[in-house]
Amino acid sequence: MHLSVLLAAAPSPEPGGSLEEAAEQAGNAAGWVEENWSTWLSTGLRILLIVAVAVTLRYLIRRALTNLIDRMNRSAQAVEGTALGGLLVNAERRRQRSEAIGSVLRSVASFMIMGTAVLMVLGAFKINLAPLLASAGVAGVALGFGARNLVTDFLSGVFMILEDQYGVGDTIDAGVASGEVIEVGLRVTKLRGDNGEIWYVRNGEVKRIGNLSQGWSTAGVDVTVRPTEKLEHVREAITAAAETMTKEEPWSERLWGPVEVLGLDAVLLDSMTVRVTAKTMPGKAIGVERELRWRIKQALDDAGIRMIGAVPLQVEAESSADPTAAMAAPSAYASATSPQSLAATPIPPPATNLNK
Repeated sequence: MHLSVLLAAAPSPEPGGSLEEAAEQAGNAAGWVEENWSTWLSTGLRILLIVAVAVTLRYLIRRALTNLIDRMNRSAQAVEGTALGGLLVNAERRRQRSEAIGSVLRSVASFMIMGTAVLMVLGAFKINLAPLLASAGVAGVALGFGARNLVTDFLSGVFMILEDQYGVGDTIDAGVASGEVIEVGLRVTKLRGDNGEIWYVRNGEVKRIGNLSQGWSTAGVDVTVRPTEKLEHVREAITAAAETMTKEEPWSERLWGPVEVLGLDAVLLDSMTVRVTAKTMPGKAIGVERELRWRIKQALDDAGIRMIGAVPLQVEAESSADPTAAMAAPSAYASATSPQSLAATPIPPPATNLNK
């Protein structure tokens, strides 16, 4: 009953008014769309054109950089087995260096192209970019201060690779560690030490680098002989051994110059030292020094020239035994009148008078 009363009291809708309002709203929407469709279309086409150009340009630049790196690697591989290839860095070093450079260039190109495209799209939507750019600048400054070590390592790694300061296979002294380079990264360089340990060196921590594998190395050998030997004979023996070594493989490739006898490096009462040097391939100086010592020792032995320490010195005849060696040192207590003996003598008891 209550429901019927409420339905009877409610006003009945007017169908005529609802249709007119709907028609009016539809007309307004159609007019608004008709007025703005050209703007929408132009904005959409502009955004589509910006995205298409950015994607196409990014693809072309990355493809060009990849082809350039591949061409550089193929050109280096073409001279791998030639005499010139021996002077170049090894294949692994070239590969890692080219990949690192290509990765950096591709990342920079992608960041610049896509970043510019995003800003142009926002500008097409009539968005004010000034606050956005200001916020990005503040965020960049804060990130730079917070992660300055990471940025320093990255930038140092980029310049090390671009300048080719060292590469895989080089033996370097980085100050904080030394060893053979087994991996070069944008942030960390991996070294293998003399005892097999692996060092991870941050590129930003490297203040100076000594590359022992670039250019050429020097092999130095000191030959110590008796001062009574004739210098000309010593020079002839060393020169003959060096000439034989320079004509044999693989020493003919590792020696980049003649073996030179520089002369006397030191003259003492019981010895004299002759200095021998040679310019060698980078990183091969230790092996050349060992082989040179071996051959010089054989040549001196064949020439009858004795090196100091090669033959033990003869022991001189022992002198006659000293008869007083087993005698003990004289003692102050041997004399009964010495102060020591008198001080050690017991005090006699006092005499007593027996007549009393």
